[in-house]
Parts: sequence; C-alpha cells; structure tokens
Amino acid sequence: MMVNKAIFPVAGLGTRFLPATKAQPKEMLPVVDKPLIQYAVEEAYAAGVREMIFVTGRHKRPIEDHFDMTFELEVALEQAGKRELLEVVRSVKPDDMECIYVRQAQALGLGHAVLCAQRLVGNEPFAVLLADDLMVGPQGGQGVLKQMVEQFREWRASILAVQEVPAEHTKRYGIVAGNAVNEQLVDVSRIVEKPDPEVAPSRLGVAGRYILTPGVFHEIANQPRGVGGEIQLTDGIAGLLRREKVFAYRYEGKRYDCGSKEGFLQANVELALAHPQLGPGFRDYLQKLDI
Repeated sequence: MMVNKAIFPVAGLGTRFLPATKAQPKEMLPVVDKPLIQYAVEEAYAAGVREMIFVTGRHKRPIEDHFDMTFELEVALEQAGKRELLEVVRSVKPDDMECIYVRQAQALGLGHAVLCAQRLVGNEPFAVLLADDLMVGPQGGQGVLKQMVEQFREWRASILAVQEVPAEHTKRYGIVAGNAVNEQLVDVSRIVEKPDPEVAPSRLGVAGRYILTPGVFHEIANQPRGVGGEIQLTDGIAGLLRREKVFAYRYEGKRYDCGSKEGFLQANVELALAHPQLGPGFRDYLQKLDI
C-alpha cells in the first residue's frame, strides 16, 4: 500500500499563456529558477514516489529533455570546474528516480489523461499531481503530497487535497461535501465537477493533488463524458464513492494557481522573496519601487 507511482498530466496546450507557450510547454515556464513541472516532481520525490509517469502530447519534448541526462552540458561544467552548477543539473533527476512517458493522443479531459497511464500504474495506489498548481508546504514542514501519503497510510483510502474557495469560484473546481472526521479530514459523501454557486454542496474545492486507489480506473472508463464534453476525473471519483471510502484532506501550506497569469506572477514574487540567495536583494528592490 505504498505510493510509489505518480501521474503528471502534461498534455494541455497552455492557451492562457500564449504567446509564451506557442513553442514551449506551459509546464516548462520557470518560477524563479525552476520550471513548474520540476516543483511537482520534487514534491512527489520528497513524498517517497520514485516512478514518475508523464502523460504528454505533441510539442512536449522539452519536458523529456529536462529530465534526461545532458552529457555535453555536464562535461562542459565539469571541465570548467563549476561543481555547484554541475550538482544542480544532476539533481534534476536523482539516480533512483524513473521517468516514463505516455502519449495522450486526444485532449479528452483529466480523467482520460489519468486513464492513459492505467497500464503503467497497474493494481497499485498512485498519486496525481497537476503542475499548474504549485503547492508549497508550511515553512519547515512537510510538502503537501507527503502530508497526503501519511494520511493514506493511516486510512488506506483515496485522499483528495482540498481548500476553502469563495462561493463565486465553485464553478472552477471539483467541490466535495461530507462528514468531518477531524479538523483536517472529511469523509466524502458527494463530489461535483464545477457546480454553480447556488447548487454547490459546499465550498471545499479540490486542489491539484490526489492519491487514488486503482479502482478509479474502472469508474473513469465507464463514465459518460461530463462537464465540457470531457472525461472528468471528478466523475470517476464520484463513481468510486459508491464502492470505496474517499477522504478530503485540508492540507497545510499554500497553493499558487499557476494556470492563471496572476497566480503565476504571485508564485514568482513570493518564492523569489523566500529564496535564500535572491530573497534579500529582491526584497530591497521591491521596497524601492514607487508603487
């Protein structure tokens, strides 16, 4: 019941960031000094995951290149005696981490993207991480997926990361309702994809982190297309609820919605301020701005 595998759905076109994403994947957009996808992979690795499954599409080759060995660059850095930079490059993919790539031929929704990885996951629990949601754990604390893995070890059931969202934003999220187990955990009885505020069962929105049991694959495969004509992961989880327990976990930390330009800029500013080398100088610069 260990969570050894994680799915990263990265086949989207990134249209909200055009023209920046015309020739590069949105997941490769940098926040301070690392691309978005690297933050998600590092979070999964810190949670004990060692098999990273990327569900890709056309024009996503830069993601594969990023997690591949760059022989020429490493040789050049070694010859120049730049050991620190060499370690930075090598740390992108630790030796005990495996990266696997599978194509999503058509953009049929998040549920379909997860289904594309079924053969690679097999009959094991797995994580799903959306790189658009950059998740930062509390200072000095555990990352969000690590927190969820610990909950999974205790409850042995699917865990969804959730946060309170404004009522007018419910139509942006999968919304869950259920009975509180404790201050952080809810025993989910209902989940609805992007409901209007007047019919939303609560204001608990699902963030971009999931730990799911393999039973969800059957549910996704047998669901009709949902909101937007897509195969929704939320609908698959709703089907799973009829057979298994599903819990919603109020995580500790902060989520940046890097699928929006505003969230992406906020992440860059706040993570730059928290950066041990860049932070002090950047803070001084911001204080001098006449804004």
